[in-house]
Amino acid sequence: MLNILSLIIGLASGAVAVLGLIPFVGWANWFVIPVAGLGLILGLISSRKEGQILNLVVIAVALVRLSIGGGFI
Repeated sequence: MLNILSLIIGLASGAVAVLGLIPFVGWANWFVIPVAGLGLILGLISSRKEGQILNLVVIAVALVRLSIGGGFI
C-alpha cells in the first residue's frame, strides 16, 4: 500500500518536474524536491523498490534543473 502511495506521489511530482523544465518555471522544482522526498520516505518504509527509484529519479531531475538554472550556488 505504501509503495502505491509512493508511486502516485512520484508520478505527480514528476509531472510538475517536467513542467519545471520549461524556462521561467524552474522555481517549481523547489516544491518538487520536498514532495518527492516524502514519496521517497514512504518508498523506504514499504518493502518494494519501485517507489524509491521513481522518487530518486524525480529528485535528481529537479536538482539538475536547479543547478543548471543557478538555483544552487
